[in-house]
Amino acid sequence: MTTNNTDIAAFAVEEALKAGADDADCVVVESRDTSLRTRLKEFENIEGSESRDLGIRVFLKGAKGYQTAIISTNNLLKNNLSQTVQRAIDAAKLAPADEHTKLAESGEYTKTIKDLQIYDDKEVSANKLKDWALEAESAALAVKGVTNSEGAEASYTTDETVMVTSKGFVGSYKSSGYSVSVSVIAGADNLMETDYEYCYTRFLEDLVNPSEIGRKAGELTVRKLNPRKIKTCKVPIIYDKKVSKSFLSSLCSGINGSSIVKKSSFLSDKMGQQIFPAGIDIIDDPKILRALSTEPFDAEGFEAEKMFLVKDGVLQNWILDLRTASKLGLKSNARASRGISSAPSPSSTNVYMNAGNVTPESLIKDVKEGLYLTDAFGMGMNGVTGDYSQGAAGFWIENGELTYPVSEITIAGNMLDMFKNITVANDLEMRYAKNAPTLRVDGMTIAGT
Repeated sequence: MTTNNTDIAAFAVEEALKAGADDADCVVVESRDTSLRTRLKEFENIEGSESRDLGIRVFLKGAKGYQTAIISTNNLLKNNLSQTVQRAIDAAKLAPADEHTKLAESGEYTKTIKDLQIYDDKEVSANKLKDWALEAESAALAVKGVTNSEGAEASYTTDETVMVTSKGFVGSYKSSGYSVSVSVIAGADNLMETDYEYCYTRFLEDLVNPSEIGRKAGELTVRKLNPRKIKTCKVPIIYDKKVSKSFLSSLCSGINGSSIVKKSSFLSDKMGQQIFPAGIDIIDDPKILRALSTEPFDAEGFEAEKMFLVKDGVLQNWILDLRTASKLGLKSNARASRGISSAPSPSSTNVYMNAGNVTPESLIKDVKEGLYLTDAFGMGMNGVTGDYSQGAAGFWIENGELTYPVSEITIAGNMLDMFKNITVANDLEMRYAKNAPTLRVDGMTIAGT
């Protein structure tokens, strides 16, 4: 069998049509990953993997729509692929028909695969990864007050994704990733605190210096020492950028087409309504060069474009693939994502909230009493009601100044109320798949002692 992934995918689709499928699509993903871990400046372990997997989806047309099934395999020999295709067809015959499941037609999918700078051909050796991990951990341990380490890790990954459909779409792209992370401990006995820092980039030249990552991890950890408890209260909360992106996760979950179709979202009836203050824009852009969720086409072959989720505070779009768009009587906005063994489903790409006009310091300055939130964990949000509750830690604000660390608290509210009471700082950075500036939310409930 050829080693060319496009040829392999095309062969599987051809075999499906020969075996009786009315339509088919195939995805092949070839990955290579190396990660190395150190702890207390000693090498701990190295893990490496190389894989090539194929997923074939077949469509059998009936009176009430298509019956579909997906089978995946990592045995790419011709005989096995033919058998895999037949198993998929046998499975499809048992599946219920769905009039909304289909492939993109020739005039719908993209014909041009653009280079969006998500692949860097610079390889990194295991020795170099070890150097990165040791450098990051050493810098973290050198911070005064750090007493132990949970370890440092460095990794290098490359992927090639190929998709071929019976409607004529053929597309492929490569991606790469470089990362360094470190987590350390400060204090001793029952007074220990921990924190971390990490960096993940598409291009090697964009990776933050490992020693800077380590130093930041150490400083974040030490400043959390000797936390106090606070009484239950209702005050403003300032969300550090490390946690403010959770608002975008809640929004994207609430406007995901799958939830909207089921009418199981707290935002189901909010299209075209003001859900954030005027002036707030939230954008999904799959074409940001070098960004972590950038892609030249989605899992159905569409070329996705920049899209406002929220404009001037008003909800503008659902996140849709072909199936959910069809169920809602709309057009796909090219936000389909899929795994090797799963059907496409809606998913956001690079999402960010535009920066505001005030500094983070200004958000804090007029707070008589409040919380600067740096950590949130636990349940999160009820997607149906929008009710929100999380364990939290951070720093108490008194008269516009951060005073002392606090922990063992719970913050609570409702996402709709929280959205409406957001004030946005001007410090947006594009570090993650979802990015938001520092945010202030007034009227939050904190459950303490």
